[in-house]
Amino acid sequence: MEQTPDVLRYAAFTDTPEGGNPAGVVLDASGLDDSRMQAIAAEIGYAETVFVTEMAVDGDARRNRVRYFSPIAEVPFCGHATIALAVALSGRDGAGTFVFDTEVGPVVIETAGRGTEVTASFTSVEPQIAEFSDGVLDSLLGLLGMGQSELHPGYPPKVAFAGNWHPILVFAERSTFDSYVFNPDAMRALMDAQGWAGTVTTLCEIAGGEFDSRNLFPVGTITEDPATGSAAAAFGAYLRLLSLVETPTRVIVHQGSHVGRPSVLMVDIPPQGGIVVSGEAVEIAEPT
Repeated sequence: MEQTPDVLRYAAFTDTPEGGNPAGVVLDASGLDDSRMQAIAAEIGYAETVFVTEMAVDGDARRNRVRYFSPIAEVPFCGHATIALAVALSGRDGAGTFVFDTEVGPVVIETAGRGTEVTASFTSVEPQIAEFSDGVLDSLLGLLGMGQSELHPGYPPKVAFAGNWHPILVFAERSTFDSYVFNPDAMRALMDAQGWAGTVTTLCEIAGGEFDSRNLFPVGTITEDPATGSAAAAFGAYLRLLSLVETPTRVIVHQGSHVGRPSVLMVDIPPQGGIVVSGEAVEIAEPT
């Protein structure tokens, strides 16, 4: 009889279980095949569940091979589940440096603190930026019920990568950002057609160095993601590669208020190399 693994539940990018983005965490998935991991992720129902498929890679006790599954498919990388796993491992093995071997390459995570107050920081893979394919930007905006005139002229729409590809849209007016609606099925169809495994990332500037973000991720019962580490990294990449900030610098991304789970993501943008995304994570009691 197949043994059911222990599944931990953490909320990432928050200091309270009621905030942030929930993630499932399986610390030992060495005996699970793809279909079993997919089934567990679907049963948990969070945006992603992270599975440690190999512990102590190359004999290094702090290096693990990990995979990420949404309720419907495997995803190459997931920032909030990475933060959740790092905090869980810190509780077991002590704070410090971890390395996660992911589908997009090795990701280094630093953790600091103790007990229930641990902050984790991951450094993304080398970022990239790209243009939208012909007609895709207008199709995306059409699903949000708007046109290019609603976008902020100082933040050109692009597609950015720091683990997952994320379209980046920055709106000029807060009211537009707060009020748009979309059809989840139509959005999912466009995302799948474009190979966007992460979220559609929309933002509005609050003040110098601070942004509010809504990340569209229609999967199962979810329509918007409360906190998206890979999107925050992609946005940091976007800012640097378009020379919209002077590096090194830090920006703060607020997310989740539109879905009742407020989150805070700290994004450090060095002059070169990967983008560093930091946040806290706290354990969630298993539902009864």
